[in-house]
Parts: sequence; structure tokens; C-alpha cells
Amino acid sequence: MATNKRRKASVMTLGAVMATATLVPAVSASAKMTFPDVAEDHEAYQEVKDLVRAGVVNGYEDGTFKPEQSVIRSEAAKMLAVIRGMEGAEGHAPFSDINEGSWYADAVHALYADGVIHGYEDGTFGPNETMLRSEFAKLVVEAYDMEIVRTELPFKDVAENKWYAPYIETLYANGLIKGTSETTFSPNDEMRRIDFALLLANADYKFGDKLPKPTFELSVMHTNDTHANLDNAAKKVTAVKEVREEKPHALLVDAGDVMSGTLYFNEFQGMADLQFMNLMGYDVMTFGNHEFDLGSSEEGHQALKDFVEAAQFPFVSANVDFSKDEKFTGLFSDTVSSDPDNGKIYQGIVKEIEGENVGIFGLTTAETVDLSSPGAIEFEDYIEEAEKAVKAFEKQGIDKIIAVTHIGYDDNVAVDNDQALAQEVDGIDLIVGGHTHTKLDEPVIVTEDDHGVEKDPTVIVQAYQYNDYLGTVDVQFNENGVVIGAAGELIEVGEKEEDPEAAEMLEKYQSAVIEVSEQEIGAIAMEALVNPRVSDEGNDGKSVRNSETPLGNLITDGMLAKAKEYNEDVVMAMQNGGGIRAGIDQGPITVGEVITVLPFGNTLATVEVTGAELKEVFETSFKEYPAESGGFLHIAGGVVEYDSSQPAGERIVSISIEKEDGTLTEVEDDQTYTIATNAFTAKGGDGYTTLAKAYEEGRVTDLGLSDWGNFAEHLASIGEIVPEVEERLVDVAK
Repeated sequence: MATNKRRKASVMTLGAVMATATLVPAVSASAKMTFPDVAEDHEAYQEVKDLVRAGVVNGYEDGTFKPEQSVIRSEAAKMLAVIRGMEGAEGHAPFSDINEGSWYADAVHALYADGVIHGYEDGTFGPNETMLRSEFAKLVVEAYDMEIVRTELPFKDVAENKWYAPYIETLYANGLIKGTSETTFSPNDEMRRIDFALLLANADYKFGDKLPKPTFELSVMHTNDTHANLDNAAKKVTAVKEVREEKPHALLVDAGDVMSGTLYFNEFQGMADLQFMNLMGYDVMTFGNHEFDLGSSEEGHQALKDFVEAAQFPFVSANVDFSKDEKFTGLFSDTVSSDPDNGKIYQGIVKEIEGENVGIFGLTTAETVDLSSPGAIEFEDYIEEAEKAVKAFEKQGIDKIIAVTHIGYDDNVAVDNDQALAQEVDGIDLIVGGHTHTKLDEPVIVTEDDHGVEKDPTVIVQAYQYNDYLGTVDVQFNENGVVIGAAGELIEVGEKEEDPEAAEMLEKYQSAVIEVSEQEIGAIAMEALVNPRVSDEGNDGKSVRNSETPLGNLITDGMLAKAKEYNEDVVMAMQNGGGIRAGIDQGPITVGEVITVLPFGNTLATVEVTGAELKEVFETSFKEYPAESGGFLHIAGGVVEYDSSQPAGERIVSISIEKEDGTLTEVEDDQTYTIATNAFTAKGGDGYTTLAKAYEEGRVTDLGLSDWGNFAEHLASIGEIVPEVEERLVDVAK
């Protein structure tokens, strides 16, 4: 410790002394392993947990770690002596303020004998004084007998002639410390417990022998739910290249839903996206539900087949069976391959990275059957198939396993999600996820199974959506293949410069898209037609997925009008909120805006249902209310009254059809009605089993008319568009 550099009066309140007394740095075997204030998503979670496991630190009697609290000198001495195995060493420190019966006395004596601490010129140690960041830097360097390394620091407040500069420089050169900001170290600030834990653990990982050391670090770049958003593609190439310059062995993986969402997809059906994926050198991809959106078209999954065949990387999905679709004959193999071919589909693959074998398998949500148009392609139980994949890898002696998933971070647990996967399937080290468009700024680490029993850690990452971010994660493994640490971040792609080669590639696609998108349809939005989501800043709880909106009303009005041209018996139109993907700005409306609102290439269909079945349909629509649901229905041609105070399944009060004279007549259970909706919903999408039954019984007629085309035509017929909410969906509880 510093000699004669600082002397501070040993003044502490009684409360502070009592709080310190409850901290027992030498932990018992029954010590709490985790703390609510250092949760799984905390930057120092693994380090603190390792220190607790090693008996170096403990928490307080209230069960917390108090990461922001300052460390005092006696605590620092005790914990450093424990982690260095110095307790009980011969020697006696000559400090006048050391009580021989204190819990820290033997640690102070041992560190003094080893030449690590020296005390103050007045012969005291100051056990109750706080430890400064500069002091602890010196303490750690000397305790681990590190060779002094002089280097240039980014910290403007650490002059090279200061007594502590060599120690801070040494720790910085070894990658063990960071500043309080990019340009400050704050050497005279008190050392927080969390900074203390991070430095102590990382020093021991690298120079000590108390904590488990990483024997292998796996670096992964990851994307998900890009949905044909290519405007940032050239900048994303730059981001990938920058990561590879620092980590040349980093994998690049995609967790699905490359397809559907913008004019790029409508024009190029995924092939534009693929050119950039090939350029960036993706290692593997799994399938999202939207990869199957074109399955109901006349060509079936031809576009997906072309996409797979042209890929310069393999695909994985352990729970998707392509065998009944002839288009994928020769492309699909339900096996784990150690030598996978590009443009082929496997249950899993093995990648060799710096001499270590890493197993990678994929999973796709079973909800694809409801959310897309997979046709003959079938989906198997994700837990069972994940367990099979893990066993297949372990049989080959592979103990580092990645699941690339499109099942959602926190999606319906009754169907599938990443957290349940991490809890229920042993052996998965990293889950690279998609589907829920979740923005995980840092990795989430799951350390307990579904029964609350401690398990080997599983790291979960997900990188939001639309090519906004490139996710990165570094996972550290010990010699037994167990995760002992993870760090990651989301790199904001939009802040990067465009890669010149990629920018040239992008221009030809952009010019084609711009030419189409800029065509005006002959309608003007007098005000913006918004598409609200609950997550929007300042939102009052209304969403396109839980509330009537002017945009939803316009879409269904157009559906009803077009359907009536083909069948005058159509009385109502319905549009699922999850199919409405964007709003429309004020001013002249363009083709691009309309397609972006309805990007999935759906067609208009009519369905014959009874009044009782129609009530079942709307019970499904309101079952999640007020929570958002992609299946929430917007309507035209009537009024639906519901009671949100009632339990799901018992909420519909009445359904009324609007007659030609504007009056309403209530639907009768035993009467048959013809309604219009998109083909996706008509076939049972979003869990509409009532409509799926009608489809199976031949009561659905697909009119084959483009949804966005119908919408553009309807808007043009109005001319000047004024947003309105007309109380077509009425909550009687309010």
C-alpha cells in the first residue's frame, strides 16, 4: 500500500462500523452464491460469483453485495490474503492500530511479511480507512508480483511521474482495469466493491491460481430479425471487418428472419440480403418463421430453396423437417456434420476454432405453422430436438455448444423460448437468439435450471432488429468446457462508415427499390397515419396490437370494399395487427410506404363462418388484451363489444354487422356469415384454430389479390386521407 502518500483520520460512524462488521470476507461454505444487486445481467456477475465460490468474498447479512459501497483497507487486506493463500504465514506487522484479535490481523501480518503492504509513516495501518483506486492498483501489482510495464495511458489524470502511474500502467497493459470514463482513471477516488471484485478476479484469472482460468475464449458476432432492411448493409460490412481485425477467429451467425419486411424483399426475395451475407462471410444461419412466408404462393418455397443453394455457408435447424417438400431433396440432412457443405441444411455442424471443436445447432419456433406458410415443412418439439443435438455433440467429445435459435427470448413459454431452453436443456453454453426482436445490451447468463437448482452457465444474446446492431459476445471456458465468463455488446451499425465495395453493391439494389418506392399512388395523408407500439417512447398503452387505429380501419375498409366486388355477401373484414408493420408519413403516399405497411405479400381471402364461430374468432383476438398480440384484429363492417374485466375466453359481449343504411344488426350464433381477411389469417395464422378448421373444410376462398395492392387502390380512391377512430372495437368495461 502507499507509504506517506495519504493520511486520513480514522473516523467512522457507529452505523458504518456495524455495517462493515456484517461483511465477512472469509466466507463460510454456506455463503450466498449470488446477490440481487449483482444479478445475472450485471457486468461483474461471473467475477463476483467466482470470488464467492473461492471463499474470497461474502455479502452482507441482508443478502446483498452492495457493489457501490467503498472498500476499506482491512477488507482489502483480508480478501487479497485469502485469494493469494497467504493467511497463516509467519510474520508480524508493526502497526500500532492492529487489534491482534481482529478478523483481519493475520491477513495484514501475512501481506506485510510478503512485502505487499507497508503502512503509514506514523506506524499505523488505518484498517477502517477507505481504499483509494491508486492504492489498490499498487496492492494488486505487488501481491501478484507483476512485472512493471510502462505504457501510454488514455487517462489524463494519471501523470507519468506520479508514484502510482507504473502500477496503473501495468494493470492497463494487461487488460485488467478501465477508467471511470474514457479519459479519466480517478486515482484518488474511493475503490468501490464492484471495481475491487472485477480487478481482483481478473488479476487472479491471469496471474493467480485461486479462480478457474479460461482455457478458451469463443468470440461470436450475431444478427437476427434483419427483415430485408439493407440500407445499413455497407456499414454493417465495415462493423464486421473491424471486429475481425481484432478477433480474426470470431464466428458470424444469423438467427433468422432475413426475409420479409421491405421493398428489398418484395423486389429480390432475399437474394439481395444474401449477397451481403456472402460478402461478410457468415458461418451459419438458422431459419426464422418469415423464411417460410412465400410457401403459399404458386411457386411454393422456390425462393427459399434458391436462397439456401446460393448461400456460401450452411444452415442449421434441429427441429425443422424439410423431407416432405421435394424442393429441398438433396439440400436437407437431419445429421450433425463435421464437414458441412455450403448451401445445405443440417441438424447441426462442427466448427474448429483455434484447435477447439465447437458444436452449433439451430431451432425454429413451432409457431411458424401459425405465423407463416410452411406448407409440407414440419416442426418438432424444440426441447427434445435440442437434447438430441447436445447428445450428438457430446458423443463426439464436444463440450462447447452453441444453439442458434429463432424461438424468442421471452416468447410464450408454453410454446418455446430461449430462457426455457437454457433452463431445461443441459450442455448448451451459448444461445444466439432471435424472433422477439429483443435488445439485449449485454449477455444474460442463466445459472439455474427450471427447478431453481444451480447449473452450469448458459449465455443468451440477441441483437434487436433491422440491421440496427451487430451483436458481439466473448465467452470464456475453463478446462472442462464450462462457461466461466462472458462479455458482449451491441455495435451500432449506423455509426460506421460504408465499406466501399459493399456500397457499390448496395447502389444497384437501392436504385431499383427507390425507383419503385418513390412512385406516388394518388393519395395524400392529411396527417400522419401512425402505427403505435407499447414500447414507443411516451406511449399511453395503445398499440396496433391491442387497440383500434386509424391505419387499421383504413386497411380493413379497403379489404371489405375489394372483397365485396367479388362476393356481395361479405359483411365484415379483419386484419391482424401483427401484419401491419409501419406507419405512413403526412403528405403524398408512395408505393414504398404502402408496401412497408403490408410487407408480407398476403392475398385477400373470404371465409364462411357461423355467428358462434365468429365469436370464437374474436375471443382469440382479445385473449391477450391489454397485452400486445400479433393476432389482434382490426375490423371494418361492424362493431365488436367486449368486456376486458372478464377472463380470456369470456370477453365478447356482442358482434354487430353494419347494414347498408348504417344501422347495426347483432350476429346470431346459428347464422352463417361471409367475412374477408388475409390468407394468412384465413388459414389459421396467429393461432386462429376456428379459421383453420374452416379452411380444412373448404370454407375459405383465396381471391389471390395482393393486400398492399388493394390498400393502395383504396387509398387512391379516397384521395385525401384523414385519420379516424370510429369505435369499431368497444370495451364496455370502460
